[in-house]
Amino acid sequence: MRRAPAGNSTHRPHPRITLKRALLTVALFAAAAGLLAAVTPQPPTVEQLPALAVDDGAFAVTLEGHLGTPVTDGNRVDLLLNGDEIFPAKLAAIRAARTSINYAQYFWGDGDVAQQLAGALAERCRAGVRVNVLLDGVGTLGMPAEHVEALRRGGCHVATFRPLASFSLRRHNNRNHRRILVVDGRVGITGGSGDSEKWTGDGRQEGHWRDTDVRIEGPAVAWLQAGFVDNWREATREMLGGPEYFPLPRRHAGDVRVQVVSSSPAGRSYAAYTMVLLAMASARRSIALTNPYFVLDERMTDALLAAAQRGVRVAALTPGKIDHNLVRSASRRDFGRLLLGGVQIFEYRAALLHAKTLVVDGAWATVGSTNLDNRSFALNEELNVAVYDRGVAARLQDVFERDLQRARRVDYGDWVNRGLKTRVQELLVLPVRDLL
Repeated sequence: MRRAPAGNSTHRPHPRITLKRALLTVALFAAAAGLLAAVTPQPPTVEQLPALAVDDGAFAVTLEGHLGTPVTDGNRVDLLLNGDEIFPAKLAAIRAARTSINYAQYFWGDGDVAQQLAGALAERCRAGVRVNVLLDGVGTLGMPAEHVEALRRGGCHVATFRPLASFSLRRHNNRNHRRILVVDGRVGITGGSGDSEKWTGDGRQEGHWRDTDVRIEGPAVAWLQAGFVDNWREATREMLGGPEYFPLPRRHAGDVRVQVVSSSPAGRSYAAYTMVLLAMASARRSIALTNPYFVLDERMTDALLAAAQRGVRVAALTPGKIDHNLVRSASRRDFGRLLLGGVQIFEYRAALLHAKTLVVDGAWATVGSTNLDNRSFALNEELNVAVYDRGVAARLQDVFERDLQRARRVDYGDWVNRGLKTRVQELLVLPVRDLL
């Protein structure tokens, strides 16, 4: 190994990192993060909740009043589990389109399945179908340019929701996290999935994600469409309408009652937060909760603890692996209080958990894009489907129980004895937990 000549050494000693300097760095980081967090909106404080049960008729009517959208009859709802079911359903719906396709996507990456979706959408454009594709300005930054070009060459209308062209911290912090596909105004697919190879598979593979979407036919699709056209109007100043987007209803597609819940900080709507909080408070037998971003505020934590105290089985499935370690640190810091209060917490081990579902008393369930954190509740555009149907709820409950077979239950003793490094990470993330 050659040595550098004396006097010309390329080696420069690293500056000595003293304890004082480290503490100063942490303090500056905390101050900056705290300043940003101080201007971050929060859901409104709720001190008293109504005494309801999800299988009471008053529950649905109460949610209609607070959420501003109706519970519609006559729908068909099919669960789509993981990429093995989600992507074939999306491609089939797109290829069957005759008049219009509206597609909002938060995340679009590289890979075969994303290329197939771009190709299918472009083909429908060339066939004369009006196709509108709305891409979030942050989530789709990694979208291959050739996919965008394929869409535009085919004649599709591609728009970006809040692009990063001009600096506006508040504007850029509010993202469109919704995933909406509506075909001919009659078939809709929504949930938590993105367009990427990591969503492919059966939800049990290393490097792939476990997710849940729903496919809907019936009157509720009009409310999925409403969620899309609202965001499209902001992005393009174009108001979509007419029979190709909102056709007159046909005969009922099924017997499932559905409520589409759109949540938007732009309109000071905290509908997703209200829905989840009311559902938790109305549980009488069981709460089965699956979510990758489990960073509850104090009011929602109290709701889960109150449910456990009145004898409800409260079980939460969270990730054993996660794409953001900061989120994991913020989540696990609060496990102790929940575990002591009787809440069962499990960590999914087979793959990265990304599904966002909630089942209450085997009678009511929701699937959507909403994470259980302040970003989803108070910063992002989100959309969930609430289902008032024992059959659909039972299927989701069964999926939950099967997922638990590939999860590890969190033990309070193990949590208490977590290492110093873990505790430091949890402290560092405190100032920004509401921004994650």
